[in-house]
Amino acid sequence: MKLILNGQERVLDEVAPDMPLLWAIRDLAGLTGTKFGCGMAFCGVCTVHVDGKPVRSCSYPVSAVAGRKVTTIEGVSGPVARAIQGAWTRNSVPQCGYCQSGQIMSAIALLAENARPSREDIETAMSGNLCRCGTYKRIKAAIVEASLDLATGVKHG
Repeated sequence: MKLILNGQERVLDEVAPDMPLLWAIRDLAGLTGTKFGCGMAFCGVCTVHVDGKPVRSCSYPVSAVAGRKVTTIEGVSGPVARAIQGAWTRNSVPQCGYCQSGQIMSAIALLAENARPSREDIETAMSGNLCRCGTYKRIKAAIVEASLDLATGVKHG
């Protein structure tokens, strides 16, 4: 099976079509930034982008990404990713860090689609991402800050 993983064409040999994308990314491609959480698409820890849209890779069959663009936390780039990463750091978002790749992937997808999200837009986009440490206020603040950074070209915070 062929897919485009982080901008590079990859061939995954002898992969079962119903294998969750998460395990293909971690076990077959060796990219461990995408984490396993609940295994039922409830926590958001395993979020990756498929053709720019966030998906829960733990319940997404690898057969559904044949020939499509898959981006993991290791492959994020561009102005939106840089704005999110900078705001994340300035707002000291991570604590234990386990949920961060999924949180960041969801935040990047939000700002890529809606550069000026309302608080309600942020709540909706991030509602499927759980954080055991409870850094939700800092996550939301970082998204607002990244949005301002993108709009003005000036780093806030």
